[in-house]
Amino acid sequence: MMEMLRERLKNPIVAAVSGFVLGLIIGLPILGWWLWPVRWINAEPRHLRPDLKTDYLCMVIDSYVKNQNQVNARARFELLGEEGEALLAALKPGQCNLSESDISQFRAALQGPVLPLPAVTPGTEKPTAAPRTSGMGMVIILCLVTLAVGGVLVYLLVFRRQQGGPTTPSVVSQAREYSRQTEPTDFAAQGQQPPISQFMTTYVLGDDLYDDSFSIDSPAGEFLGECGVGISDTIGVGEPKRVTALEVWLFDKNDYQTVTKVLMTPHAYNDPAIRQRLESKGELIQVEPGQRITLEANTLIMEAHVADLVLGGGALPPDSYFERITIELSVWQKQA
Repeated sequence: MMEMLRERLKNPIVAAVSGFVLGLIIGLPILGWWLWPVRWINAEPRHLRPDLKTDYLCMVIDSYVKNQNQVNARARFELLGEEGEALLAALKPGQCNLSESDISQFRAALQGPVLPLPAVTPGTEKPTAAPRTSGMGMVIILCLVTLAVGGVLVYLLVFRRQQGGPTTPSVVSQAREYSRQTEPTDFAAQGQQPPISQFMTTYVLGDDLYDDSFSIDSPAGEFLGECGVGISDTIGVGEPKRVTALEVWLFDKNDYQTVTKVLMTPHAYNDPAIRQRLESKGELIQVEPGQRITLEANTLIMEAHVADLVLGGGALPPDSYFERITIELSVWQKQA
């Protein structure tokens, strides 16, 4: 599964779309709602709740009654927008401690001619539209941040690995090429019953996330179980990891447990400490070229064939880790 995901992310379009979606998931809830939420400040009265619009209108009328400033009254009333007339018509005497005379004076000020003031006194300037936070601007900023976060994640997940990370797509592609070039066993030509499922998997040094699994289905398409190979133990330090043991396993849907056998390099097999560490995982087997290992479950039998094997040593003990190994998995149903 991880290998398939890494291979698909090699496509720039898939990587870009994945990065955008991932950035969107992170950007909206974390950046947009928590870290940098949109805050509206200094909104005009037309954007208030209906009850607050009425309170604002009451304050405008009260200010006019006290100051008789027709210019300010009209300017402030206009800030209510198209709903101003409806709010004024719905205003009843007694609301906000306003009398019928107060409301009538205000209506007359709105309908009569505007009388210019001789001078503008402090506090009576015509109010201007309060600055508003640009919603579109915030959306653009959040989109840019989302794209930036997605781009960084795609770079870390894909392109940085291509520059020599522990598990690069080139290593996975190389392993698949080895599997493709390996000739599968022709059981029919050998006079044996052909398996219902036959798979080829290859581990190559550098694939630190190696874990290959396959679904086992009957000829009619019924799911019967799964099988696979994965890393069991490593030796030494540093990257890439030096794999010294692999787990070959078979899962039968009609069995209560998974059958596992551990393929070990000669060095690991003859090391008491490593053997003690791995013996709880399953039967320990020293790997050999051309080796055929049988795993038997309740209704399934699987043969693991070591089709190709290259061991490494170098600074570590000889034959202590796998440089490359190709394993063929062939599965049969037990006869009833």
